[in-house]
Amino acid sequence: MTNTNQAAETKKPVAKVRVDLINASIWKNQTDKGTFYNVTFESRYRDGEGNWKSSHSYSAGDLLALAKAADLAHTKIIELRNGETE
Repeated sequence: MTNTNQAAETKKPVAKVRVDLINASIWKNQTDKGTFYNVTFESRYRDGEGNWKSSHSYSAGDLLALAKAADLAHTKIIELRNGETE
């Protein structure tokens, strides 16, 4: 395994938000052009055997929670950016 792969595997989100079973992970990326934030979303559910699983597909019933998670992630990114300038 290369150092690049190891860094990618150990990188953790700088923040997370959760609405119902929808999780939003906020990632900070430093580049020569500045700091950028990205967000990934996942839906958590239990399979037929009761084990927790993740999905990146959303049902119609998930959409309002997904939208709220996106809204909260946006607010959190603004807070993180404001913290960088203080």
